[in-house]
Amino acid sequence: MRISKIVLALMATALLAGPVAAQAPVAGGGQIYGVWRNPKNSVHVDVRPCGPSACGYVVWANAEAQADARDGGTPNLIGLQLFRNFNPQANGRWRGKVFVPDLNATFSGTAELLDEDRLRARGCLIANIACKSQVWVRVAAPR
Repeated sequence: MRISKIVLALMATALLAGPVAAQAPVAGGGQIYGVWRNPKNSVHVDVRPCGPSACGYVVWANAEAQADARDGGTPNLIGLQLFRNFNPQANGRWRGKVFVPDLNATFSGTAELLDEDRLRARGCLIANIACKSQVWVRVAAPR
């Protein structure tokens, strides 16, 4: 169960991380900034510019996600920066770091914008082993 949560978090990181760093047009001219939800709709993350990179902060989480974070040693999930230092890569993807609250650990991830309302995140536990990807959906456009 914990590995599944780690992979989920990594994918979320990759997903948000990818298109977050810059607002270069991708897949139909969309932009990565805005609020995105994970596939279970248990966490919403606001992706925004952070200096030269992109980052993502939790703006909403359901009770179960908040309890999982507390159990992992993160007392306050809302307001927590999950995605850090996401930068564009030559292949159109983004790479950065994602913090997984229920594991109290940081991992590498990648992300790519599929269209204006969907992001694909990919995360791996170690060196492309035990990888998983998921699609996040836009909840709100950037402010």
